[in-house]
Amino acid sequence: MFSFHVFDHPMSRGFQNRFSTQYRCYSVSMLAGPNDRSDVEKGGKIIMPPSALDQLSRLNITYPMLFKLTNKNSDRMTHCGVLEFVADEGICYLPHWMMQNLLLEEGGLVQVESVNLMVATYSKFQPQSPDFLDITNPKAVLENALRNFACLTTGDVIAINYNEKIYELRVMETKPDKAVSIIECDMNVDFDAPLGYKEPERRPHHQEEPTEEEGDPTNYADMDMGFRAFTGSGNRLDGKTKGIEPSPAPLSPSDIKRGIPNYDFKVGRITFIRNSRPLPRKFVDDDDALNRFIAFSGEGQSLRKKGRKP
Repeated sequence: MFSFHVFDHPMSRGFQNRFSTQYRCYSVSMLAGPNDRSDVEKGGKIIMPPSALDQLSRLNITYPMLFKLTNKNSDRMTHCGVLEFVADEGICYLPHWMMQNLLLEEGGLVQVESVNLMVATYSKFQPQSPDFLDITNPKAVLENALRNFACLTTGDVIAINYNEKIYELRVMETKPDKAVSIIECDMNVDFDAPLGYKEPERRPHHQEEPTEEEGDPTNYADMDMGFRAFTGSGNRLDGKTKGIEPSPAPLSPSDIKRGIPNYDFKVGRITFIRNSRPLPRKFVDDDDALNRFIAFSGEGQSLRKKGRKP
């Protein structure tokens, strides 16, 4: 007459579909094994024990597997994915930057819970150092680094490795939620000004007019005019120094040659200007007279000598 549906209670179904346990966490450098696992430090995924995989496979959870990590002592939390299930029982291995966000030390307790996150559509990052501006294409570098991440949490400081250098970026904003999944998503990325960055001061360019002292040709005497003939000192064969002091000619304003700008300059055209003086008119007329051709204007020669009779 009365029926009890104990196993169909919604609360019991909620507990069956939820994974929640505590582990002692260590950094990846503490992971024993012959292989180098530095790849774990370059992303946002953790390594869990095989018993976690066995328990997750029995639950009706959604894929990809995403987890919420909570440090109850400091009330700090973040989100991550899972890379492998090869850790020792009761232990999980986290990237170093993730342990810093959770304020965890080696061997500290962390609560691991399975969660479902919305797909990301927008995220904003703030580099923690102005050195990040030295990267030629920061968006491409960040996009390549985020392939090793499964999710993002607002307020976290993630670390990416590029060109053998670690750059830290704070997640300033994520949409549509404070924690989002970035697996197979189309996400718009924006950057905030780096921490400690200062805008360069722009100084106005004022064209200064030449003063009277600069326009006076007498002030050019101290300028380096290059080579000047007969300005050196001489040496005598008898070794005396009398009368060998140089006596340079005074510098006149006509000796100062200043550059004349080429106002007819055109971009992409090279003009070779030669300083050639025109010849005097007298020499030009003589050259023209010599070079002018006149027909039958030569002198004849005779085989017979003058003044002798045959």
